Order: sequence, then C-alpha cells, then structure tokens
Amino acid sequence: MKVNFEKFGELNNQAVHAYTLLNDEGLKITCLDYGCVISNIEMPDSEGKIESVVLGFDSIEEYQKYSPYFGAVVGRVAGRIGGAEFQLNDETYRLEKNEGNNHLHGGSEGFSHKIWHAKTIDASDHVGVEFTYVSKDGEEGYPGNLEVKVTYTLTNKNEFHISYEGTTDQDTLINLTNHTYFNLSGNLKETVLDHVLKLKSNEFLELNDDLLPTGETISVTDTPFDFREGHSLKEGVESTHPQNVLVGKGYDHPFLLEAETENQMSLFDPASGRKIEVKTDQPSVVLYTGNHLDEEFEIRGVHSEKYLGVCLETQGLPDAIHHKHFPSCVLKPGEKYEASTHYTFITDRSL
Repeated sequence: MKVNFEKFGELNNQAVHAYTLLNDEGLKITCLDYGCVISNIEMPDSEGKIESVVLGFDSIEEYQKYSPYFGAVVGRVAGRIGGAEFQLNDETYRLEKNEGNNHLHGGSEGFSHKIWHAKTIDASDHVGVEFTYVSKDGEEGYPGNLEVKVTYTLTNKNEFHISYEGTTDQDTLINLTNHTYFNLSGNLKETVLDHVLKLKSNEFLELNDDLLPTGETISVTDTPFDFREGHSLKEGVESTHPQNVLVGKGYDHPFLLEAETENQMSLFDPASGRKIEVKTDQPSVVLYTGNHLDEEFEIRGVHSEKYLGVCLETQGLPDAIHHKHFPSCVLKPGEKYEASTHYTFITDRSL
C-alpha cells in the first residue's frame, strides 16, 4: 500500500493537491484537499480491466465552473434548509438562498468549496488522508467556530472508510456527507439505469414541491422505493409514482436506516461485475440518481447527461432543524459530532 500526492492546480494563489491511495489489490482512490473531493476511484471489472467508477474532473477550473458537488464533502449542513433560515436559542439565523428559496449543501461557499489542511496516513494496515478545516463563526451564516476533521482510509481488503468529526464553541448545526457520484460501468460508458441497488430500508421521507421533507414517512412496500430485495434504478425513472415524478423522474430521497453491523446497501453493475457494499452509523441515506445533471459540459471526455451517476449520501435527516421529531442536527460546546461510512469494493469475476 502507498499514499502519495502532487499538485493538482491553484485556487486564489493557493495550491490544490491530489492525494492518491493505492492498495496491493490495485484499488486506487484519488482525493483533493479542495472540498475533500474524491476525484477518482479506479477498480477492475470482471475481466480485470481497471477503469474509473466515479464522476470527476482533471482540473480545478472544471470543479469551480461545472461541478454539481462531484465527490465533495458538503456542509456545514447537507441537503436543503427550508426558507434558508432557522431558529436556534431564540435567535434567527439567515443563510444564503442558493437554490430557489432554500439553502443547499452549506451554501455556494460551503465546505465543498474550501481548501482543507491535509495530512497523509501511512500505517501498517491502511493508508489515508486526514483533512481538517476551521469554519469561523458566521461563515455562510452559521453560528460558532466549528472545527471539522474528515478522514479517508483504504485497506488491502478493498475497504474504504470515511469518518467525520466536529466540535464547536457555541450551539450550531452540523450534518456532513460525501457527494460522490458512482458509475460502475467503467469510464462512464453507460448510465446507471441498469445498476441494481439493494437497500435495507422500510420507509423513506415524503418530499414537497421544494424537495424538502414534509415530516411524514412513506412505506416502501409496493412502490419503486422498495429496494429490500434489490432492483434496477431504472424502475424509479420509468415510474409514475408521484414522488419519482416530483424529483425529475428518478430518486432524490432520504431512506431511513436502522443501525446494523451488516451492510445496509449495495450497488451492483451486472455488466461489469463491479459492486460496492456500504454501511453507515447515520440514520438515513439520500439516494440521488442524477436526475438534473447538466448536459452542458464533459466529464473526462464524456458528455454529461441525466442518470450518468448515482449518489448514496449517508447522513442525518435533511432539514432536521425544522422537524422536532427528526434526530437533532444541533451540536453544542463540549459535545463531539461523529459519523462514519464504510465502503467495500468487490469485483465478481465469475461473470
């Protein structure tokens, strides 16, 4: 196993670096100190052909100009905050309205757009990168000085681990996730419509016209949202279910998870034999099928299009500050925010 880094580009006269994690099985993960972006993951298919399985760019300029959060850590708060404001301790905090009337993914200058401090990890059983960032009181409208750490580690068992930590000096909000778009076909040769998702979830959150949770849950039974036995993403895209149609024909929904030691979800591409198994300690995963991917740009030579990638955004429940019955996203001084998600990359060579 090894970890190395090189200059990726410059942003505001500050260098941006790319860090490459490589294990002895040939799994290669590249991440940036800009937004903790996972810019590339390369893995073999059933015939041993190594290809990219995520959406990303090869220049910082493209991330700045086009990227819909490709591979980034988003925060302080992932997802939408309704009305771009919230009340905390009898004070009203107003945030940037960067998606209609709402605040999305921490704002247009959120964690996904910051240069983080990076430190490489080279241990006997894993390699990785530790990213740290201090979000100052008032940044993007949020209260409190928030110290955040995100750690990526890779093992020889093809296990990739993301851990998040945060502490604050006054009450604030935090809900972090990674916004990687997966496409297991390899080098984006197909969309993800034929990818098969298996997801241990009995309920998902109903969304309103602003794509905000209404506060109600819907049973997955007898709907295209029932992935308990596994089915293709295409079913939701072709569905007439009002919730599928609402988000642009597909999925952009939080599925409720129960804490388990076993993998709660898996994504499989039958054509390539590539599979990812995922488990998390978070209460939900937002499944997003790239319904609104812009067609105005290219991704490493491939024209962007709808359904070219799928996100599995493990996180706390979106807009939790406006729903008292959701698990709280408030972090107080003396407390420690902790979250983790574990990925295992598998190739079925029997195909």
